[in-house]
Parts: sequence; structure tokens; C-alpha cells
Amino acid sequence: MKVSAVILAGGEGSRLGILTAKRTKPAVPFAGKYRIIDFALSNCVNSGYMDVMILAQYRPHSLIEHIGAGGPWDLDRELAGGVRIYTPYRSRELADWFVGTADAVQQNFLFVKDRKPDVVLILSGDHIYRMNYAELVERHVEAGAAVTLATIEVTDEEKSRFGIIQTDEHGWVTSFLEKPPDAPPGVGNMGVYCFDYDVLDRVLLEDHLDETSSKDFGKDILPRMIERGEKVFTWPYRGYWRDVGTLESYWEAHMDLLSDPPAYDLNDLGWLIHTRSERRAPARIGSATIGASLMTHGCTIESGATVQRCVLGSGVRVERGAVVRDSVIFNDCVIRKDAVVERALMDKRVDVGAGARVGGPGGKLAVVGKGSQLPDGFVVHPGGEVAHDVCAEDLDGDEVPDGLCVYTKRRPWEISNKKLP
Repeated sequence: MKVSAVILAGGEGSRLGILTAKRTKPAVPFAGKYRIIDFALSNCVNSGYMDVMILAQYRPHSLIEHIGAGGPWDLDRELAGGVRIYTPYRSRELADWFVGTADAVQQNFLFVKDRKPDVVLILSGDHIYRMNYAELVERHVEAGAAVTLATIEVTDEEKSRFGIIQTDEHGWVTSFLEKPPDAPPGVGNMGVYCFDYDVLDRVLLEDHLDETSSKDFGKDILPRMIERGEKVFTWPYRGYWRDVGTLESYWEAHMDLLSDPPAYDLNDLGWLIHTRSERRAPARIGSATIGASLMTHGCTIESGATVQRCVLGSGVRVERGAVVRDSVIFNDCVIRKDAVVERALMDKRVDVGAGARVGGPGGKLAVVGKGSQLPDGFVVHPGGEVAHDVCAEDLDGDEVPDGLCVYTKRRPWEISNKKLP
């Protein structure tokens, strides 16, 4: 049984706001040392599937740099499998931007066909979970299904964000509704599909020729297959799974890592999440107060600092007297003396000035974009946002209130990327 995996990684991730201003959603950092796509990619490798295609579109540069030749995942292969990244291109057939998930696969299907697989896995590149895809494939083959969907139990409050699937007592799908406002009883679609190759080839071509289609698996292809009685099966997933599509869910997924015991244990040696690691010195911690936190390479926590329930990326520095609570801080940020950061998301290379305050207890999250510099004593209230590359000259006043986002007034060529002292 030859299996090829296709990871859809072109999402703009607009609901993540500032965090996806300069990168695609699957390339957003997670848990201090990973990117979101590492989870789907590691699931493939740990399941024994080494033939992986990544379809990228929106701002793919960070993703392409991160994946490289695939070495950290043992996917730098030339003869058998390996990882390949494809983006939209113009051709004589006038291929263009991917319209939907199905169109993304259709435009690149010749590359799938070259691999001659028996089964094709279609995966989302922007979810946090641990799944053995081999179990899904085995169940798919045993059932003799045309396509098998991984499903998960969802609460009534969550159903409007999911495709809702109803099945008979044997697991065969009887109906599929994509994000219904008034959801009926059913389970949620995880966006993990296992197709027989011949079936996928056929339904993609049909969808491509249908001018009324929105070119999406959940909205078009799967409902159409179910309506005409094709064999659509389900495989229930029982483990941890998070769609980190909003700032709140992204923050909550990090807090899940810090619970005791963690809702998702990254320290599972039987199912490692592989990534391209930073080459940094070990973290250095002074006589500081630290609790329930994750810290990665190169962090410096000075004596007298306080870090509680936080995830700190590589190279973060928290100076004497600073307090950081319930926050996710990306690589190379500096929290200066006596500053307070609470319930905040902070992108790379942010400099929080001495005595400044970002966020607060309870309520909305505060967000600061990549490369921004907050002056001494400046305040970003809960629900306030500072976009990327903002400096003191861009700020009017000494605070950002709830509901306001501040942007830089400078031109791109006027912005310096000098490393913080």
C-alpha cells in the first residue's frame, strides 16, 4: 500500500490578525520552538509516511525557509519520498491562485500522479494534534471506502465552526453540512481525509469542470459524493486536537500545554514533534520566581524577575523586576526592567520598555506584532493591539486602549531590523 500525503498550508489565517501579517498560518510559531505545520508533518513521519507534498500560497517565505530540504523530519530524500513544497504558478493552461482546498490539490495533481500512490491523505497544516495516520488508512482499506473522514466530538457551541457529519450505526456518512448556523446532532469534520487515488482523481476533475463549485472539499466534493450514494466512511479520533484559528484558541492551546498534567504532552518520546531547532545556548535563569512555564534555548531570566504560566521562545530576555504572566512570547523579545506583561501574545523581536505594561488580568488578550518597540512606561490595555515594526515615533500618546490597533507610519525601507541590545 503506497500512501502519499498532501498538506494544505496556504491559509491566510486572517483571524490570527497580527500574527499572520507576515507569514502563513501554518508557519506561525507554537510552543516556543515549533511551527504549527510541524504537527501534521511529524504525524506523517511518525506514521511511516515519507512521501509528503505541501501546498502553500499566502506569504509562504517563512514556511519555505522553515521546511528547507526536510532534514529535521528525515524527509531530505531524492529517490524514495521526501517533502516537496508547491505554490501557485502561471502556465499555458492559465493556472492561477488556488480558489479552494480542492482547487489547490487539482492544480498540483500531476505531481501526485507522478508518485503513483494507492491512497492519498489530504491534511490541514494548521491544527495541533497527534494522530497515527496508519490507523486511519488501515480502517479505510478494511471498510472498502471511497473516502474516509477523521471525525471528532464537538460541543453544541463549537458546531457552527465545523463541518457536521451524521452517520449510520456502522460509521457510513448519511449527511454532511459545512459550518451550519443551526447544527443538527453529529460529529465534527477534522479536515483529515483518506482517499482512494482513483476516486480522488475522478472527483477533482468533476469539481474542476463544475463552474458552480467553490472548489472546496467540505462545501462541494464531500456533500456531492454523499448525495449520490458513494461510500463515505468515518474514523473517530479520541485524542487531543485544537484548531488554533483565532487568537483566543491559539492562546488557549498554549495554556493547555501548561496544565498539570498537560492536556497535550510534548514530552512523548514515542511520538516526537520534529522541527528545525534554533542553535542557541541553554536557558539561563537567575534567582527568579518561575512557575508552570515552558522556556526554550537561549532564554535569560534575570534575578528578581517573575514568570508564571508562560511559553517563552528562543532568546527571550526578562530583566530584573519584570513580571510576565499567562502569556506567549516569541523569539528574541526583551521585557525590560519592572515591565508587566499579562495575558498577551507577543511576536518576535518585540522590545517592551522599562515600566511598560502590556495586557492585564482576565478579559481580552493584548497583542504586539513582530519587531515593535514600546517606550518606557507605555501601556497596551487588554484588547489593544500594536502591529509589526511600530516604534516610539509611530505612537500618539502613551497608551493603546481596548479595540484599537496601532500601525507604523514608516515606509518599509525606513524600517531597521537591527538586533536589540
